[in-house]
Amino acid sequence: MDFADSPAEAGFRAELRAWLATHLPAHRATYPPSDDELTLHPDKSFDACRAWHRRMHEGGWVGLRWPREYGGRGASLTEQLIFAEELIAAGAPPGVNTIGLGMVAPAIMVHGTSEQKARWLRPILAADEIWCQGFSEPNAGSDLANVSTRAALDGDHFVITGQKVWTSNAHRSDYCILLARSDPGSTRHKGLTCLLVDMRAPGITIRPLRQLTGDSEFNEVFFDGARVPASDLVGTLHRGWDVAVTILMYERQSIGGMVNLHLFIDRVLDLARRQRADDPVLRQRLADLVIAGRALRLTNLRYVTRELAGMPVGAEGSVLKLTFTDAYKQMAEIAASILGPYSQLWAGDSRAPEDGRWAFQSLFAHRFGIAGGTDQIQRNIIGDRLLGLPR
Repeated sequence: MDFADSPAEAGFRAELRAWLATHLPAHRATYPPSDDELTLHPDKSFDACRAWHRRMHEGGWVGLRWPREYGGRGASLTEQLIFAEELIAAGAPPGVNTIGLGMVAPAIMVHGTSEQKARWLRPILAADEIWCQGFSEPNAGSDLANVSTRAALDGDHFVITGQKVWTSNAHRSDYCILLARSDPGSTRHKGLTCLLVDMRAPGITIRPLRQLTGDSEFNEVFFDGARVPASDLVGTLHRGWDVAVTILMYERQSIGGMVNLHLFIDRVLDLARRQRADDPVLRQRLADLVIAGRALRLTNLRYVTRELAGMPVGAEGSVLKLTFTDAYKQMAEIAASILGPYSQLWAGDSRAPEDGRWAFQSLFAHRFGIAGGTDQIQRNIIGDRLLGLPR
């Protein structure tokens, strides 16, 4: 694959840079940068990120690859990658509704009815309705085949009973894409159903969970007889696993393709140059990190090439997710080792290097080994589906 921009791609990049040069300063005038622009503390940044999302939507920069009939731009996968690179390079804040844009919308496009597409897609695009994902449970985290939350059909409604956990942004979400067991006699992947749930419906209780970083991004969600219209079933009754697989493959690919890791690697290199540039052991660790980051980028581009050739997203997303997680943790660990005890000082302490960025990152990095399926689950998927190893 030729990685150089084609004339059309170069024009797209120039158009985006010009738009950012005008609109990012205008956004900053109302919402100054937070303490760490790349991984904004969600408790502090939601309003700013939603405002930026809406500004991008007005400019036609959200849902680039969505079909034009749904409000997208019909852009190519390569243009989507250019978009991600340029936003990170400009220091733009992330948008919001990542789950809605990257997981819920693809599921509705693939499995939804025409009525569901007309109802849900445009509000997702504009961030008028924020979404969360109700998959993990206390006894079914990465092993979604053990989901036990019940969805009992009662006339023209499903009655939902059970609990979800680690539900990102549930306390800020208007709707949830929920995986529940609709056939009580079923086991494993059979008998599951996927539903679109109003988070304000009676019978739903949301309890935020305080994390190591001090944020409350994750939540417990309890369902006590919440009723969901049968028209909000996505896909086929008892065939929700098909929808779940679609969602998980997009989720794992999006996590593995996060561009900001490369900018963080550059920051760690700068930190090393200032603090311990002559340490030979550190230099070797940094070389390994740079190689890991480059390998991740090239692996991602290889899968992009496959997708451009018309091959669907599959288990390869687990490779991206796992390698991204390993590289991100490696980056945070090296930064902590460079700073020593000072790496534990939080934002606000006058002695905290870079206002506590690396204390935050050393804790934040651990989330990626769980989100989107644990590292152990990813290794099982890679061994089983890609390498053909015995179970």
